[in-house]
Amino acid sequence: MRLASTLATLFTAAATLGTALGTALPAQAAAPALQIVKIYYDSPGADRRSNESLNAEYITLLNTTRKAIDLEGWSVRDKTGYAYEFGADVVLGAKKRITVRTGQGNDGTSSVFWNRRQYVWNNDQDTAYVRNSGGKLVDSCSYKARSTSAYVTC
Repeated sequence: MRLASTLATLFTAAATLGTALGTALPAQAAAPALQIVKIYYDSPGADRRSNESLNAEYITLLNTTRKAIDLEGWSVRDKTGYAYEFGADVVLGAKKRITVRTGQGNDGTSSVFWNRRQYVWNNDQDTAYVRNSGGKLVDSCSYKARSTSAYVTC
């Protein structure tokens, strides 16, 4: 307990000195408003482009804020340039997740569908990008495949 108290005192003194010198201690980077949390890039089984297989390939995003985000105009892209753009009426609640599945289906509150008939995410390596409605990069995640996993957590 005494060590913790001493460390706290030293940290406070360093922060005070940094402020006095005009050089504050670096702040921890804030999480992006919409964060990529998982990319399932290699759907189970043979890649035969069945809708079931296409929908087992997906990217999951998390709203890290305490407010809902209107995703209209936001996009998800891969390194090749395949792009999914969220349409009207897609609002992601605070601290909620949404999954963008590659294949076809009916959009809901927790999953939307790219409606593609081909895979998006490369099985060996790729990069995912999330951009807001103004085109600004919000988050990205790169991966190189490992033989022990078909997905990456970002």
